[in-house]
Amino acid sequence: MKTKKKGHKKGWRRFWQQYRFYVATLLAFFVLSIASLHILQNKLLENAQKTGESLAISFSVEEERSLSAYEALLRMGSAHLERLTKETEDNAKIEVWLRGFFEDIQKVTDQMADPYAILNGDFVGKGDEKLEDYDYTGSEWYQRALEADGEVIYTDLYEDAVYNREVVTIAVKSGEEGNVLAFDIFPENFQMLEHQVTLPEGSSYFLCDRKENLLYANTELSVSREEMQQYLNSIITKLKKGELDSKDSSIIDLDGRRRSVYYSVSENGWFSIVTVPHRTILGDLRQFTVGFAVVFLLFLSFTALTSIRNSWLNRKIERTNDTVRVLGNAYYAIYRLDYEEGTYEMIKGSDYLRKRIPQKGDYQTFLTEAAAIIEKDAYLEFKQSFSIENVKKLVKRRVRDYGGDFLRLFNDEYRWVNVRLLFDESLSQGEVVICFREIDEEKQVQLHHMALMENALDKARKNEESQNRFFSTMSHDMRTPLNAIIGLTELAEKSYGDAGQTAEYLTKIRTASQQLLTLINDLLEISRLERGKIDLNREPFDIKDCVEKCAEIFRAQAQKENKQFTLSFDVSEPVVLGDASRVTQILNNLISNAVKYSDEGDSIDVRVRQMGSQKIKKYQFIIADTGRGMTPEFLDKLFKPYEREVRFGARGVAGTGLGMPIVKSLVSQMDGQITVESRLGEGSTFTVTLSLESVEKPVQDDGSTDNPAKQEILQLAGRRALVAEDNDVNMEIATEILEMHDMKVTQAWNGREAVDCFRQSPEGYFDVILMDMQMPEMDGCEAASTIRAMNRADARTIPILAVTANAFAEDIAATTKAGMNAHISKPIDFSVLYQTLAELLAAKTNDNSETQ
Repeated sequence: MKTKKKGHKKGWRRFWQQYRFYVATLLAFFVLSIASLHILQNKLLENAQKTGESLAISFSVEEERSLSAYEALLRMGSAHLERLTKETEDNAKIEVWLRGFFEDIQKVTDQMADPYAILNGDFVGKGDEKLEDYDYTGSEWYQRALEADGEVIYTDLYEDAVYNREVVTIAVKSGEEGNVLAFDIFPENFQMLEHQVTLPEGSSYFLCDRKENLLYANTELSVSREEMQQYLNSIITKLKKGELDSKDSSIIDLDGRRRSVYYSVSENGWFSIVTVPHRTILGDLRQFTVGFAVVFLLFLSFTALTSIRNSWLNRKIERTNDTVRVLGNAYYAIYRLDYEEGTYEMIKGSDYLRKRIPQKGDYQTFLTEAAAIIEKDAYLEFKQSFSIENVKKLVKRRVRDYGGDFLRLFNDEYRWVNVRLLFDESLSQGEVVICFREIDEEKQVQLHHMALMENALDKARKNEESQNRFFSTMSHDMRTPLNAIIGLTELAEKSYGDAGQTAEYLTKIRTASQQLLTLINDLLEISRLERGKIDLNREPFDIKDCVEKCAEIFRAQAQKENKQFTLSFDVSEPVVLGDASRVTQILNNLISNAVKYSDEGDSIDVRVRQMGSQKIKKYQFIIADTGRGMTPEFLDKLFKPYEREVRFGARGVAGTGLGMPIVKSLVSQMDGQITVESRLGEGSTFTVTLSLESVEKPVQDDGSTDNPAKQEILQLAGRRALVAEDNDVNMEIATEILEMHDMKVTQAWNGREAVDCFRQSPEGYFDVILMDMQMPEMDGCEAASTIRAMNRADARTIPILAVTANAFAEDIAATTKAGMNAHISKPIDFSVLYQTLAELLAAKTNDNSETQ
């Protein structure tokens, strides 16, 4: 590193000794040139200031000369008017003269001036109009004309009360009777004045009154009048402060160009402003400066390039050689092939071929010798792909990069090699390059990735096959209860008059409906579990009570089918914190399967035991049966979705193949374990182990005083219910059930109609609202929120019951957020409906009594 730095220092020292005179001369010439350009620029700006000020004065003088013609006409008219008023008191005669005079004025001024007069208190215009309501006495032009006492006055730009347009008024007093003669000039008429002075290229001229209002503009700026006025106000402000008095002062115009500003103020206080672009003032100088800079830079560049050319070329060649060397090292063999002559040249060769073929030679010899080290199956393809004939075809098609991978022998070991045939116009006519690179390591990684992809595709295919089997089974399992419902419904219709037979059909229809609902619930549950959308409650519950209620349902079924059902507990602390509903769901699936997959005479045993004495204990739920059991093959797939045991007695049993995956997922999310032991024909034993925190048993409310719903049977008779439902059948069912209990029902067929019904009802008319969720015009949540927001007392207290097919936690949370008190799922369990209505109405009654 030190040697390299030392070499650089010597090189720079030699360069400085050789070229220091030229460098010093160039620097001196550059400094003198810059100084000269600066002096020249100051001189041009000084001359431009003098010229610009002269231009401004010339424009000001021209404006005064143009306006002096109006003054002369005014003085002449004023003198004649004063003489007439002294000679006669006949206003009509004077007015006739005035109108003739006004016509002459307009002809002389080419309609640029609008003349009028105040004669003995009356306004006289160029026509016959009489402005009765015009109060001229308060106008500026009239007051100033009286004060000037015979001198001509000029107003600033203002809005005329007669025409409602901006004007400048020139006026003079006539006599001592308060008579005034005046001309109005509109700003656009100033544009018609011809100036004898010519503006420099790109320059602008502006005429402003005493209050800086723009009267006239001769400019290339294409902006609105408002923007132009703001631009001029900023210029005049700087002029008044003296910020633009020096020769090198300037402004930036609205187009972003730098300008010098020159001005003059006339006797009437008007501003004549001239702005000249710097490019106009310094145009030639800038061109000269640019040309000088270009020439100087070219000369400097030429000198520098000439000085370092050899050194730079040597370094470039060295770097190019280094780069080529690095690229060449990536290949263990490189050959140039002359496909027109059929010869090769070895630029870099492998150890094997260097010993067997010369540096240059016949290409066919090269292919023959390569056969010994290229894998036999790949050689024929290699020989054909890199034959002279194929190379010519590739070049003709202008294929620049061609090649592939093959196995090559290295010291008795085959490794992967990549061969490339490269074509480029920079090569000699009829030549291409063939190069070889070892890629064994990256090829092995690539093959490994391909194997992984094939495995993934195989798993995807198997999963697809499993799903196809599931959907095929689901199609059958859903059609079976549907077929029963449809067929039994037709039979029930035909058995009209036979109440017993009809009741039997209806019972079977209910059983098939419950089976179909179970299938749908399993599908929804597994979908939620797969998406991870499940919330676990953490509330105290009694394990014994939970298991007994769950087991009681299946005990009756087992006894009916002549199966033995036993339940036992080994639990000292039954009250724990957890999700009782999820524990019930797990037990329902396991006990249901035990009953379902056992035959007459078999036994089902449910045991619960507690392990450990610490606060967080393990509770085991063991469900054993002596039923049909499972095959070892199916045990491996037991907890996979869409799988069902179809051997022997298992076939024909209703189910989706989702119960066990649901159980497995729930147990895992509760940080538990599930194990299974089973033999075909001998039965199965499932063991679920959950870690639950034990708590003290809560004090139970006997309901003697605080729960009116338990004290007395709910009296629904006479209660008024508002039912919102958009489905005809669902509306009919809800209405019939409620009216069977002598409730009065008001029907609303969408959310908006429900809101209107409640709004139009007397306060306290409805006792409860049953609200469907998905309705046209306004859904249930929006309707509930709207009702809760109404400014009436019962809007905040009336119980609102959500009735929907969406039974998930997020749906219940949405109804709660909307202000609903409870939630029941479709299809409606009528016992749940009655219980919910009892609790809501009892709570409402309690609240009302406490309020009173």
